[in-house]
This record gives sequence, C-alpha cells and structure tokens, in this order.
Amino acid sequence: MPNISQLIEEHLKKLLAQSEGLIEIQRNEMAEKFNCVPAQINYVLATRFTIEQGFLVESRRGGGGYVRIVKLPLSREVEIGAYLCGLIGSEISQQRAEGVIERMLEEGLITGREAGLMRAAVNREVLRIGLPARDQLRACILKAMIATLLRNNNGRGE
Repeated sequence: MPNISQLIEEHLKKLLAQSEGLIEIQRNEMAEKFNCVPAQINYVLATRFTIEQGFLVESRRGGGGYVRIVKLPLSREVEIGAYLCGLIGSEISQQRAEGVIERMLEEGLITGREAGLMRAAVNREVLRIGLPARDQLRACILKAMIATLLRNNNGRGE
C-alpha cells in the first residue's frame, strides 16, 4: 500500500496531466482530502516537485493563498536551470552567485538587464543579515529568480 506522500504525489501529477501542466491548489483543501496536516503537503511539494525534477512551485500565503505547480517542458534551458540550481545548493556566497549570473548571461539565458537585477537582489549590502543565513537566503532568491525566468521563457515573453 502506498504511503500518504506517494498518494499526494500521484494525485497532483494526475491533475497536472489533465490540466496541460499547470494547476493551482489550496494547501488546506489538499490536507483535508488526504486527512493529513498541511505540512505533509509542503513536504511532498518540497521533495517531489523540485526544479531539478522539472517543476516550478509558487506559493502565496494568506486568506486567498494557493500553491501553483507548473510542469516545465524539457528544454535546454530547463536542463541548464536544474544544473545551476544543483550548483547553488542550500547556500551560496555573493562571489559564487555572481559567477552563476555571469554564466547565465554568457549562455544567453538572461539579458544584461536581468543580470543587473539579479546581482542587485543577491548583493550583501541588500541582504543585511548575518552568515550563514545570508548565504542561505541568497541561494533561495537566486533559485527563485532562475525558476521564474524559466517559467517565463527566459523573461522574453515568448
């Protein structure tokens, strides 16, 4: 018998297949449906719907909050994005983050303007918290930017 995480994963993948690759769910409604706590839904999303596995997960909290799951089409950009997210890991220094951004620029994945915005967002002068939290926050921000650019066809509005 499959465990609850497997059931949730299968259900979400079935919904994605039926909806051409994009769904929005309510975390609390899913928890009720599977008779589990919302943290169980978070666990499934965090471990089985990652950028490396070809998914983008966006979460909006609050009264009208939702979780949006997008199945990213397999492409050169997605493969590179997954590779970059793997390189970033759970924390990254400013120097390494700037290296990732420069590589994306060189590969034509982002524009010069996008690179500038990304550099500004991960700069230590903006992220005014102590280490290691700063490097962890920088990694989260950088991964989110990469995932958003992938979802938006490299930000070119294609």
